[in-house]
Amino acid sequence: MKEKIVIKDLHKSFGPKVVLNGLDLTIYENEILCIIGVSGVGKSVILKNLIGILQPDSGSITVDGIEFTGADAETRLSILSKYGILFQGAALFDSLNIYDNVAFGLRRKNLPEEQILAIVPEMLESVGLSGVEEKRVSELSGGMQKRVGLARSIAVRPEIMLYDEPTTGVDPITGGAVDRLIKKTRDTFGVTSVVVTHDMRSAGRIADRIAMLYDGKIIYEDVPDRFRETENRYVRQFIEGRANGPIQVL
Repeated sequence: MKEKIVIKDLHKSFGPKVVLNGLDLTIYENEILCIIGVSGVGKSVILKNLIGILQPDSGSITVDGIEFTGADAETRLSILSKYGILFQGAALFDSLNIYDNVAFGLRRKNLPEEQILAIVPEMLESVGLSGVEEKRVSELSGGMQKRVGLARSIAVRPEIMLYDEPTTGVDPITGGAVDRLIKKTRDTFGVTSVVVTHDMRSAGRIADRIAMLYDGKIIYEDVPDRFRETENRYVRQFIEGRANGPIQVL
């Protein structure tokens, strides 16, 4: 398998709080990797380092063999153009209708309006939302808003999709629909996907690999079937939702 993203010995602290402590992780081309862990363990911090919102204290991130950490502005922009992001709350613009929300990234790339006119309905159809172009964000359910957010992200044809807790805040049926869309997006557009989640049911449905973050490092990673069967004490406590165990959350 071809390496798409390689994270080596990544460290990130906020004052005295150490969040990432020598993190090593490789994401392969076209796979769906789910990063799991308890709330507040630093899963979203990984995503923020990947796209430069946060700068690591030390360590390296390479994308397609090109160093991102410490790169010049032109190189960073080139790498960032590979990403699409689905934020936890969809992050849609309330002041814009659905069409303009999906068109937003395309307009930033200076695509002609006649081309955008063709792309937006296609993207909405791909997430099962045909005919909603003129609706306002407030008229859509939370699950529908997430699908619009996904349509906006994939409209710019990213090579890598980052998902931050994509099933949080939706009912189980809607969560299942979001999971199917994540897999469909990978299968249709060939994107590499990194999914941050604490939802083991979701991870089991979509992941090619699952990696568990704890104490600033990936402590275990494997394919879903073997992940569920491991005797690793940390993984077992997380999967079984037990308060007692090596993971201290209070």
